[in-house]
Amino acid sequence: MASKVYIVYYSMYGHVEKLAHEIKKGAESVEGVEVKLWQVPETLPDEILAKMGAPSKSDVPVITPNELTEADGIIFGFPTRFGMMAAQFKAFFDSTGGLWRTQALAGKPAGLFFSTGSQGGGQETTALTAITQLTHHGMMFVPIGYTFGAGMFEMEQIKGGSPYGAGTFAGDGSRQPSEIELGQAFHQGKCFAGITKKLKGAA
Repeated sequence: MASKVYIVYYSMYGHVEKLAHEIKKGAESVEGVEVKLWQVPETLPDEILAKMGAPSKSDVPVITPNELTEADGIIFGFPTRFGMMAAQFKAFFDSTGGLWRTQALAGKPAGLFFSTGSQGGGQETTALTAITQLTHHGMMFVPIGYTFGAGMFEMEQIKGGSPYGAGTFAGDGSRQPSEIELGQAFHQGKCFAGITKKLKGAA
């Protein structure tokens, strides 16, 4: 039976969504793994989003908490707000109390990816503060470490991401994920899918 990897994200301006699609490609490159993209619910009204210049949401389906239990491994992605996950994603985690009560997600591997507005905007703190959510659910955090190789030591160009997971810098919103950032996202998907498959096979 195939291993199921869910990529669950929130993206206001599309940066996180681009990383999510690349992570999906990487995960799908592992034989015997099924991958599905999900968005978490938006909490802001349309008129506010319009004033913020946010584009319309894509047709990626919106997940409910109980659907998380179907996955063998989950990668969560979100933009940062003051060094932490965006409120929309925190609201989603807050809605998983029923799963926490039964520890329905305990033992499942989990990864993280993110987008920040600047180099000091939270490429590490966003992941660090998100790990508390995984811990209370009993999930196993799977970082990428330095497995991306030379790409982790890139100094000639601006690059998001960290040992915690793939990442990008959005700047004022006009900057899009670079080739090396997309490469790291693909790498994370491939590594995470391999680990998820290995854990399921050992169960």
